[in-house]
Amino acid sequence: MLRKIRIALAILFFVPITLLFLDFTGTIHAWFGWMAKIQFLPAVLALNVGVVAGLLLLTLLFGRVYCSVVCPLGVMQDLVSWLSGRRRRHRNHFRYSPARTWLRWGVFLLFVVVMAAGLGSIGALIAPYSAYGRIVQSLLAPLWGWGNNLLAWAAERVDSYAFYSVDVWVKGLATLVVAIVTFVVIAVLAWRNGRTWCNTVCPVGTLLGLLSRFSLFKPRFDVAKCNGCKLCARNCKASCIDPEAHTIDYSRCVACMDCLEHCRQGAISYTWRRSEAAVTPNPAEKSGEAPADASRRRFLGVVGLMVGTALHAQEKKVDGGLALIEEKRIPKRATPLVPPGARSLRDFLTHCTACQLCVTVCPNRVLRPSGDLMRLMKPEMSYERGYCRPECTKCSEVCPTNAIHLTEFCEKSSIQIGHAVWIPENCVVNTDGVSCNNCERHCPVAAIRMVPRNPDDPQSPRIPTVDEARCIGCGACENLCPARPFSAIVVEGHEHHRTL
Repeated sequence: MLRKIRIALAILFFVPITLLFLDFTGTIHAWFGWMAKIQFLPAVLALNVGVVAGLLLLTLLFGRVYCSVVCPLGVMQDLVSWLSGRRRRHRNHFRYSPARTWLRWGVFLLFVVVMAAGLGSIGALIAPYSAYGRIVQSLLAPLWGWGNNLLAWAAERVDSYAFYSVDVWVKGLATLVVAIVTFVVIAVLAWRNGRTWCNTVCPVGTLLGLLSRFSLFKPRFDVAKCNGCKLCARNCKASCIDPEAHTIDYSRCVACMDCLEHCRQGAISYTWRRSEAAVTPNPAEKSGEAPADASRRRFLGVVGLMVGTALHAQEKKVDGGLALIEEKRIPKRATPLVPPGARSLRDFLTHCTACQLCVTVCPNRVLRPSGDLMRLMKPEMSYERGYCRPECTKCSEVCPTNAIHLTEFCEKSSIQIGHAVWIPENCVVNTDGVSCNNCERHCPVAAIRMVPRNPDDPQSPRIPTVDEARCIGCGACENLCPARPFSAIVVEGHEHHRTL
């Protein structure tokens, strides 16, 4: 019964959290956005004392149930491990292995050092919530988008607009590679040995494992009932049960209840007090006992999750005739652009977990993971596919760490994240000899105006000039500029955001 309850709760957490990284409409976040905020590392970075204290108290009471129920990466490993057992002749394919304490704490200390040094991109490589977010966003989100587009195509044929087509694109090659490598490593470890990642690499698992040694409720042996069959150890995905010594390494136990489910003698119970000591039964007497029917204790598992590699799908776009429009390229910016509400570049990089939840919900396709080594996988803004609309606050609504934080809806329009810079050699007025005022016409804050190129000749072609004091860096001018492949007006970021 406890195992079934644990699986049901794990599904109730795992499915909505996965949908958070797939839902490009933001609908799911209105209902289940709180699930991202109760993840351990985001709660720590957001200084959410209540959530952190609650998770620590939960561990002290019931053990590492966070790892087996709340953490999506832990549930994913259980799913892969379950599929591995289904492919083998016998599902009980695990065995006890001693803890690699030096490796666990070495990785944990390294994680603390890099996070304290402000190298959050390196720490995010092994942070469980961030790693799972990248896997879903990079590998599953494209499949989800293509499936949506297929439904939109079918609905359009019957004059229905229940679905709408979305742009599916690989948001960062570096992030895609990291996501693939992370998934392959974790999946292989889970396929072969269950919770190896959780109990060797994961810093959250190491910290909670320290506390779970002192948890009130634990799986405990009743030696008097044990017949030495070792089914508990062969079904322990954490490899923490030593059947010879009748001991459990509680620092690695994730309270999955598999050992309780498969023990035919009832020798393991999840209780707050130790069973009374008893004399170990004679092995000769145990040999004559008939094994119980294990089939009646087996239950249906959770549905398998098919993970595929995301491939880039790009539609050809035309200018209304037959000529293809050349895709815009990302300009080289002296200072990266981060969303309004991030306060400053340094503050954003310090608090961001690189989970890419904001990338998922950005309706304007402005946010994408950075490929720069020092900011690897941290979201940054670029305006090739859209611009940051003043009325949109989706990223601040879903950020679990308050790395993007807006107190009021109207606050965004007064935050200056950068300023536009005109590049004469790219402007079509100079290169093609045509008139254009796209940047002026679409600027939402009227920070751009057109002036004669030759001040002494009012009839000369008109070129843009930027009022840096009014520009908020939204990128409308850069996005809508007709110049290709680089816009004639680009936005340079500010280290510290300013309020106009």
